[in-house]
Amino acid sequence: MFLSVFDLFKIGIGPSSSHTMGPMTAAVRFLNEVLSDDWPRPAGVKVDRVGASLHGSLAYTGVGHGSDRAVVLGLTGQTPQTVDPDEADAILARVAAEKRVSPPGHPSYRFDPSADLVLDKKTPLPGHANGMTFYAYDAGDRLLLKRIYYSIGGGFVVSDEELQRMKARGSVTTEGRKVPYPFKSAAEMLAMAARSGLSIADMKRANEETHTSREELDKGLDAIWDAMRGCIERGLNQEGIMPGGLKVRRRARQLHDKLQEQWQQNRPNPLLANDWLSIYAMAVNEENAAGGRVVTAPTNGAAGVVPAVMRYWLHFHPEADQASIRDFLLTAAAVGGIIKSNASISGAEVGCQGEVGSASAMAAAGLCAVMGGTPEQVENAAEIALEHHLGMTCDPVAGLVQVPCIERNALGAVKAVTAASLAIKGDGKHFVPLDAAIETMRQTGIDMSEKYKETSLGGLAVNVVEC
Repeated sequence: MFLSVFDLFKIGIGPSSSHTMGPMTAAVRFLNEVLSDDWPRPAGVKVDRVGASLHGSLAYTGVGHGSDRAVVLGLTGQTPQTVDPDEADAILARVAAEKRVSPPGHPSYRFDPSADLVLDKKTPLPGHANGMTFYAYDAGDRLLLKRIYYSIGGGFVVSDEELQRMKARGSVTTEGRKVPYPFKSAAEMLAMAARSGLSIADMKRANEETHTSREELDKGLDAIWDAMRGCIERGLNQEGIMPGGLKVRRRARQLHDKLQEQWQQNRPNPLLANDWLSIYAMAVNEENAAGGRVVTAPTNGAAGVVPAVMRYWLHFHPEADQASIRDFLLTAAAVGGIIKSNASISGAEVGCQGEVGSASAMAAAGLCAVMGGTPEQVENAAEIALEHHLGMTCDPVAGLVQVPCIERNALGAVKAVTAASLAIKGDGKHFVPLDAAIETMRQTGIDMSEKYKETSLGGLAVNVVEC
């Protein structure tokens, strides 16, 4: 499977790509299968009722991450890309009252969220920590169709059969689509860059343009940045308490106003760049926590890192322009694709090292590239950023993508800029290859206790008193 820049940067809603966007997408996929002719059924028998069960991490933190809401919205035909966050509550209330879903193109189905949507903490599914089962019944409640899906990080959803094929191949590859630069590792990427004389962004662009025109690619890249920039702006203009019960207050606007005041008074601030980075990242992740529209980068839980570093680039570097923004995204996507192919970007699978760690590596690579870094320096920047997130757990308090997630994005952005700065001052030669850091992350994730993998059963999630 070829990983496009648009696979890694998806526009959707918060608070979680794995727990919100994934389940919503899975529900829509299930509806499509209900209408298909690919499964046997008795003549004249029709689907009358649908149901779903969430397993593993989706069950443990499903409510806090909005997984239950996402499934209901998906069963009404809503998608992460098209759902209006402001209309979601009204849709959910109508389903709860009517105990039916009426997706476009379908008959109305019986569905009582209180009975037909189960968060099953006792029965993990074998394929992945984020497992879901969907059911279709006839009017006599006889089971007609059962489908299993897995949300494998970054909004990616695969069926049970698709996951088995992926595991048989050993990784996500460019299989099925020929591209001029089919690198599956950082070592291959550097070797191809050396032979071709191209930058990482140029190679990634050439791969993308095998299935889309340059104009369409640039339009899509610009749309990604527009959505990221819009999310930052919304986050900087919102105040109040975020939903979920922890009573965590938004801080980005207040901190932004203080920085603006210092800026106008010309007060010296040696930490100015770090402060802006942190505020940009927090603005995005406060929007995400509130269920707003964000861009997976590569996940919702880590959605603030890449936009913050890109906004920093535009803020503090006069040479920044639209073309460099496109190169930033292409370079970041190249690194993100290697990480996802050889390890994971799922917090439920490898902890937060796979989310904020991957995002920081992607942002460091993108920034180093647009600052003029060679492919070797770009690879070094990504390695530095990822290496210093290794072992990071995913331990959201109350299962909400708020504490420690929001501030963790701020620090991930700071690490990314530091990594890019260190790398570009060197010659690209370094001791630990990026591929070794990625493999270490994979192994660490395998060894990591399940209570530190987005289940809220360990770490800060059990050592902080909920208010």
